[in-house]
Formats: sequence, structure tokens, C-alpha cells
Amino acid sequence: MILNKIIKPKSLKLGATAGIFTSSSPAHIWFKEKYFHALEQLKTNGFEIYEGHLTRQFISQGYRTAPPKERAQEFMELIENPKVDFLIATIGGYNSSSLLPYLNFEKIAEAKKIISGYSDITSLHMGILTQANLSTFYGPAVIPTFGEWPEGFSDSIASFKNLSSESKLNNYKIKPFKYWSNHFRNALNLEWKTGERKYNSNNGGKILNNGYAEAPIIIANLNTLCALAGTKYFPDLKGKILLIEEEQAPFPEEERSLTHLKFLGVFDKIVGLIIGKPEVLENKNAPFTYEDLILEIVGKRNYPIISQFDCGHTHPSHTLAQMLNVKIEAENENFNFEILEAAVCD
Repeated sequence: MILNKIIKPKSLKLGATAGIFTSSSPAHIWFKEKYFHALEQLKTNGFEIYEGHLTRQFISQGYRTAPPKERAQEFMELIENPKVDFLIATIGGYNSSSLLPYLNFEKIAEAKKIISGYSDITSLHMGILTQANLSTFYGPAVIPTFGEWPEGFSDSIASFKNLSSESKLNNYKIKPFKYWSNHFRNALNLEWKTGERKYNSNNGGKILNNGYAEAPIIIANLNTLCALAGTKYFPDLKGKILLIEEEQAPFPEEERSLTHLKFLGVFDKIVGLIIGKPEVLENKNAPFTYEDLILEIVGKRNYPIISQFDCGHTHPSHTLAQMLNVKIEAENENFNFEILEAAVCD
């Protein structure tokens, strides 16, 4: 389906019902107690719950819930259910792309529902963007965002609520969170409840190259985006601001993925580049920094390049919408990020 204009999803009201889908890893089975805690936190934050049938029945095939067609069916049932106001992923994984051939993009466009998730959910974001022209939310997932103990990440949840409810939102400045964390707390035992989360002071985004850009933004997990290269689901990045983020970021893999984008001509097409904080950064004994590696591959550009942004696998995290018009300004030590329009419609 080819459309001319980006479709904005419908705004959320108090008491909106969240439709929960599990498009890849059945983490709600692996971390069942944390999942149940996340559901309670969703309710505490004013949302009603409706679980997709695979999720509700705790169906699993080891690393995934079910075959791709059945996972797509769960997703589409939530899209078509009039009681469900928006969709949110249980977590990410590795195989959400398998759903894409079985989704009904016309119905997804018609439903105009917010769809939220990050990481591997990038496959769904890009598929829905390119085939339905619907703007989706690179934002919370159930377990990692709402499942935090003793309560969900309040700043992440507030960012989602703000973007999803304000149909008159414009000229809204994104400000750095006071603290950030990449502290891993094991949910296979009680550490996720008993271990105190460690936080770092937040210095905000790090400017690697000065510049100004005002354009639609596309947000993606780096290795998931690369896996879509050469398919109809890979987005048109010409004239866009690109925000990429990663969970595991060992330097050899980062070099490969960034070089892949370079070979695709991505860095010649975009007008701004933002890179999120990785959860796990491994330099593999390299005598240079992550930022050095980025600049080595991206090369000299006349647009702003920013690293250490709070969107992705570290906590808290900003929610952003695909193809939302934003403005970024980077000069010396000053980085400004401004949302220029509402992400939702009435």
C-alpha cells in the first residue's frame, strides 16, 4: 500500500486499554513474576490490560512464542479489537521481522493505534512505516519499562504519556534526564528485586559534530535495521534525522553494522545523526573510544552528530515517534532537541 502522508495514531485518554503482544522472545514466561509486576504497574499508571492470546496462554516454542503466522495473528487481533486502544510489546528479541509478510497493513493504517516497543520491535516499526505509513512509537515495552522494581521507570513512562496524549503538543524541548542507568539486574532470580539499581549522573548528549537540522526523525535499533537492508521494509532515509541505538555494542560488531550503513549510502542521505547510549559497551581492548569509531566510519559531515542520547536500552528512556518533525541544534557544548509537532491526533 502506497500512501502520500504519514498517518498519526489516535491519542490516548485516561483509562486506555493496552493490548499486549509478544512478537519474539517469550520473556513473560522466563521472567513471570516480573511480568506480573509490570502488569500491575501498567494498571497503577492508569491503563487497562488486554493480553494477546499467545501472551495470555503463555505459549512458547523455546526462543519464540509461536510460528510467525500465529504471532502475526495475535498482533492483528489486537489491531482489530475495538476494546484495545494501543499496542505495546512484552519485550524485544530477535525475530519480530518474521511477522511482516503476514500483517495486514491496510487494517493497521485504518486502526490508527499507537504501537510501542523498542529494540527488535524495530522490524515492526519499519515494516509499518514503509507499508502502512503509520507513525509508531519507539518507546516502552512491558517488562523492561513497567517491570522495574519497586515501580516502573517513572521518567520513561511520563515521556510516553506526554507524547501519546497531547494532540496539541508542539515546540516541546527534550531535556536530559538527571540520572541514567545501564545496571543489569538478573530477572531469572530475585536480584531484580533485591539488588539496588545503580545510577550515573547524566551529562546529556555528547556533540561529535556541530550543526543544525530540522527534519522528520527515524528511530531504530542498529543491528535490526541492518537486517532489513535490501528489503521493501528498509526506510527511505533521504533528508531524515536518523537515531540509532544498541543493546550490546562490542566494537567489532559496531564497526561492521555502521560500515554496513555506510555502504548503503545512509550517511550521505541523512541530515542528522543521533546515537543512543548502549546498555553494554565493549571496546575489546581498542585504544580508541566509541565516539572515535563512529566518526571514523561516518566521516566528515556538515550535519549534527550526537552520541550518548537517552533513547533505547538504558533507563530512563525518551519516547519518540517515527517521522515526527524535530529540530536539533549542536554547537560547542550546547545540544538542543525540540519536537515541532504532536505525535498523535484526536
